[in-house]
Amino acid sequence: MDDYKEKILKVCNDIRKGTLMETLDIEYIDVGQNFLIAKMPVTPKVYQPDGVLHGGASVALAESVGSAASYVFLDGQSFFVRGIEIAANHVRSVKEGYVFARATIIHKGRTTQLWEIRITDEEDRLISLCKLTTIALPK
Repeated sequence: MDDYKEKILKVCNDIRKGTLMETLDIEYIDVGQNFLIAKMPVTPKVYQPDGVLHGGASVALAESVGSAASYVFLDGQSFFVRGIEIAANHVRSVKEGYVFARATIIHKGRTTQLWEIRITDEEDRLISLCKLTTIALPK
């Protein structure tokens, strides 16, 4: 299983190159049977003007990990995966350290998938709770 995990994480991290995920320093760090986890550093490049994590950066993290999870848990070689709706509730601010996004499948349909993405800080406090709907389109 560890070898399989490493391969999946390598693929996820390799496809970040030249994308928003690389710009935001998002790194995929863990994968399991029904989840994928990524982390993002909270630095001035993801701040809003008053020096806390921008909600848009949190949403970008959530959509990135949810879409990557769809790619991993569906047949990414046969389908294009696209986010079609995302909703986010931001419940706590954070100024430094890392935030972690865990995407867990709620519904895995043939065409659409529903993901819950919990963004937490280094002390596992909830920062944002997001819901992402993805669609799988045949290539």
